[in-house]
Amino acid sequence: MSISFDATDHAIVEQLRSNGRATNQQIAEALGLTATTVSTRIRRMEDANQLRVVAESDFSAHGYDLLLRVTIEVEGRPASDVARALAALPEVFAAHLVTGSYDIDMLVALHEVDELGPFLLDRIGAIPGIRTITPSTIVDIVKYQFDVVPIEPEA
Repeated sequence: MSISFDATDHAIVEQLRSNGRATNQQIAEALGLTATTVSTRIRRMEDANQLRVVAESDFSAHGYDLLLRVTIEVEGRPASDVARALAALPEVFAAHLVTGSYDIDMLVALHEVDELGPFLLDRIGAIPGIRTITPSTIVDIVKYQFDVVPIEPEA
């Protein structure tokens, strides 16, 4: 089910983007609405799978000092099967099937550099169908943003 966002929906989403912990009452007061209206609209957007309020966690606050981008070339097995196997690893927080030079692109968080060898060689290397593994260390996070989907009110 797809719903159309109007200016009120957009305003509610913007309030949640600026403060994901805001109560329905706080959002209602900021927008001149009732808490019931805010609650109903949020529920409608969630039910349509067009809105999800999530917590964002800081990697270093949880002891992850090494972030990697790992690209994978697949051979002899469907890339989607390999991607599902990789996505099941707890260190992998994003896995994507991609076009171009590689078949899979993923983001990995490790606690320390000593985990790198065992992760690449033992964990990833044990998955059938992987032809090449190309890890890249992320040295700085320039932008880390989840609210990237532009939601424009309907004209």
